[in-house]
Amino acid sequence: MTFEVGQAFLDRARSHLRDDYLPRLVIAVEALGDAHVWRRANEQSNSAANLCLHLAGNARQWIVAGVGGATDTRERQAEFDARDGLTAMEIIARTRAAFADIDATLARVTPDQLGAPRHIQGHDTTVFAAIFHVCEHVAMHVGQVILLAKAWGTTPIAFYTVTPEGIATRTWDGSQSF
Repeated sequence: MTFEVGQAFLDRARSHLRDDYLPRLVIAVEALGDAHVWRRANEQSNSAANLCLHLAGNARQWIVAGVGGATDTRERQAEFDARDGLTAMEIIARTRAAFADIDATLARVTPDQLGAPRHIQGHDTTVFAAIFHVCEHVAMHVGQVILLAKAWGTTPIAFYTVTPEGIATRTWDGSQSF
């Protein structure tokens, strides 16, 4: 059996986005609920809702448009300027829709396309680097939303159970992300 690094990278990127990051984001936003999803620590901070809008916009810009060739219609500043208007469930629905679009685009990428040049958000990059950027960017902001949910959430959240032997098992079923 041969190991194809390019395909392994694509498979792992899709899995991280779809099966790890998105479910954790949903759990955190559900824990915040309508009462806290728009809450900001201060005016310089973003709410969980802003971060979700930002992730959807950024990942669509880099993957759906930048990698997949769709028209880029992003209005970046609007992601941060919003202060209300959507419920926690509406934010989750928008985020899931964005991640479904991103996953569908990544499903069409082949290993031989990873080195292809792209110009995204004013940067010269490659398909590989764009995907890597999105995975890193999503992970960072999901961590911020989780922190907000742990600080202000209406229900406690835990992502793993740990056996006495120290084996961690995730508490969500990542196969139902969208």
